[in-house]
Amino acid sequence: MEHLIRPAGKTGETLAVTAQGVGWQYLSFRVVVLAAGERYTVQTNREEVAIVPLQGSGTIEVDGATYTLNRASVFVGPPALLYAPPGKTIEIEAESAFEFAFGGAPAEGRYGVRLIRPQEIECEIRGGGAARRQVNHILAPPLPAERLILFEVYVPGGSWSGWPPHCHDGSGGSPYLEETYYYRIDPADGFAIHRNYCIDREFDELLPVRSGDLVLVTQGYHPVAAAPGSNVYFLNYLAGELLDEERARPPLDDRRYAWMRHDWEGKGLALPIARNDA
Repeated sequence: MEHLIRPAGKTGETLAVTAQGVGWQYLSFRVVVLAAGERYTVQTNREEVAIVPLQGSGTIEVDGATYTLNRASVFVGPPALLYAPPGKTIEIEAESAFEFAFGGAPAEGRYGVRLIRPQEIECEIRGGGAARRQVNHILAPPLPAERLILFEVYVPGGSWSGWPPHCHDGSGGSPYLEETYYYRIDPADGFAIHRNYCIDREFDELLPVRSGDLVLVTQGYHPVAAAPGSNVYFLNYLAGELLDEERARPPLDDRRYAWMRHDWEGKGLALPIARNDA
């Protein structure tokens, strides 16, 4: 299976991943780009769905109510986003050029349609040293959902995220969660390196990521390195066996690097290293 997916064109559905298409049980994900005045319909069917604006402005109609989602850029702070349960028809119309992501997971319909506002979202600085980054909990406990978990992560150029590396593939007692990484990079010609790997079985891949790319995390640990001068944003959708408040259960750290939680400088090498002229 190809785990690095590049966008198919610049308009319409530029990325589309279904659970059935990638052999998953739970998670689907799409990115849609609309010109001003264009419309797009989301049928939630048996899934709960979360819609996240990436750039531009659009109106969302569902159950007779109208909501507006807008965003100048993913690099300007947490968004408002819309959550909808199964069995809904969602009509989206672009007020200006409008780019948005949405993803879903099987649900029973325990929660109603809800607009989640920026002031409800926890924004957390994690790590330190070369692994300092910001994580926005845009749909994570205590924000309610059945299976969906959403984060936005900001990684300064030259820094790492997902460190210590962690997994949530059901191995080692970790929870089982499927995950997508949707990337935007500033400047647009920058890049990041995404690694997916296991330590108990043969699986190790390094993926060169450009702005607009999608990476699937199907197993193992998955750290990210931002190239110097490349500020990296990624949007994570996760879904799996965890339900409701259990969605707060943490993943499992790679035991070889977990010590860095107590030493973010990582016993760094001091430069310059003096010559020995003796």
